[in-house]
Amino acid sequence: MSAKTTVLVVDDDPEIVTMVSLRLTKRGYHVVTANDGIEALEAAKRERPALIVLDVMMPGKNGWEVVRALKQDPVTEKVKIVMLTAIGEQVNAMTSSLYGADAFIDKPFDFTVLEKTVAKLIG
Repeated sequence: MSAKTTVLVVDDDPEIVTMVSLRLTKRGYHVVTANDGIEALEAAKRERPALIVLDVMMPGKNGWEVVRALKQDPVTEKVKIVMLTAIGEQVNAMTSSLYGADAFIDKPFDFTVLEKTVAKLIG
């Protein structure tokens, strides 16, 4: 049996973390979670996920600060990042690629879109 691909889900809303984690687990991913930006950076270094689903507006460090730190660290620079946020599609579209995120999805979101985006980025 091959090892499952690890996905890190980061959001300060426990309901979002739970729902996204359950859906991705059902799709066969190994899911780890974090509740803020500082936990996200620690988990990314420890778990070495293939992909991170990341909220923007969180306590500690916001999602953009997390993306910047991940992309500057040789250990985590290649991890794929999907921003999952309610900041608005136009702001999300402008800032996601600027900070180095690979994709963005606006809240409220469709789980099918999330699953397809994760699968596309992981390959």
